[in-house]
Parts: sequence; C-alpha cells; structure tokens
Amino acid sequence: MESHKNKQLQSLYQSLQRQNLLEKARRSKVKKDNLELYLERDMMLPNRTLGKLSINGVHECFICEDAVRPTKIQGQTAIPAGRYEIVITLSNRFKRELPLLLNVPNYAGIRIHSGNTESDTEGCLLPGRTRNDTGVFSSIPATNDLILKIRKALTEGRKVFITIVNGKPNA
Repeated sequence: MESHKNKQLQSLYQSLQRQNLLEKARRSKVKKDNLELYLERDMMLPNRTLGKLSINGVHECFICEDAVRPTKIQGQTAIPAGRYEIVITLSNRFKRELPLLLNVPNYAGIRIHSGNTESDTEGCLLPGRTRNDTGVFSSIPATNDLILKIRKALTEGRKVFITIVNGKPNA
C-alpha cells in the first residue's frame, strides 16, 4: 500500500513539475516579445518633420525631428526611414541615461530626448504630448513616460525596436 502511495505522490510531483516548466516557458515567451515603436512621419515640412509615435499599435506621443532631406546636412537632417534597435545608455552630452538608436546609416549618437523644435535636435527624436506645425509640447513628461516603457521592456529582457516610415511631403 505504501508503494502505491509513493507512486501516486511521485506522479503528482512529476505533473506539478511539468506544469511549472510549462508556466515558466509561457512566461519566458511573453517576456521575450519585442517592444515595437512605430513612428509615422505625417508632417514633412521644409525645416522640420513631425510624426505620431505608437507602441505596439497604441498612440504614445508625437515626435519632432529635423527635416527629411535628399542629402544629409550635418545637424539639420532627419535620420533615414527604417527599423532600428533601441538601447539605453549614458549620454555624455545630457549626463543621463537616454534611449539610443543603433546602426543608423551615416549617423552616430541618435537619441530620444526632450525638446520642442528642430533647433533642439541634431537628428534626434523629440517626444511631446501635443503638437502644432512648429513643434511638440510637454516634451519632458512625454520623454520620461517613453523612457520608462523602454527601460521596463529592456529590464524584462525584451528587445526594443523603432520602425520609422515617411508620409507624403507637405508644402
């Protein structure tokens, strides 16, 4: 009889182990899903570019950048449309940790930081809660909220990417 109870306990233990492993695998899969940022540049003006940023399909904020140009002008041209991985590193210029876009062709040090107009950036992305055709506003809280979401995903072991697409140029 004791041998029968031992077999039942052993079977129950193995079942619980399998369930625990399945649960760990399920959580691991969820943790590893990428955080996807999507920037649609919808106001491409002569001196600045404005767009709408969403995270996993949900509107997050607006973005102000330099103008999209056919030829790069140092410190006055938006980065090329494309998909870039984002990490958070210490910015020597801003003396704090900020998101950094990796492997941007012909650019270095492209970050997400606060600012309101193209005069506040040299190719970087400037978040804001509101906008008009001159730039974005409430940039500091929008930037901080965005950084928290990016940091949380990275802390969970997830990768973060941004996909940037160009809309039609405005006059």
